[in-house]
Amino acid sequence: MNHIKTLSTTKLRENISDFIDIVATSGKSIVLGRRNIPEAVLIPFPNLWNGKLTEITNINAYSRSFDFLSDEPEIYSIKDIKHKYA
Repeated sequence: MNHIKTLSTTKLRENISDFIDIVATSGKSIVLGRRNIPEAVLIPFPNLWNGKLTEITNINAYSRSFDFLSDEPEIYSIKDIKHKYA
């Protein structure tokens, strides 16, 4: 299992503006925690927002937080999808 590099809450408090700028400009997420135990994630706010969807769905669909998945192999085909979502 890969170890996730975790930013301490102390370091975050000392430099919060810098870390917000890094997330906003780079589009990368930062894992936050205490004693090197991940507890939360600072993610970029979505560029788009659909009022018909929940907050978490908007974040998942429209933020760049899951861009890393584009490098992962497809494990499902169109035939695997039984319900078409609009």
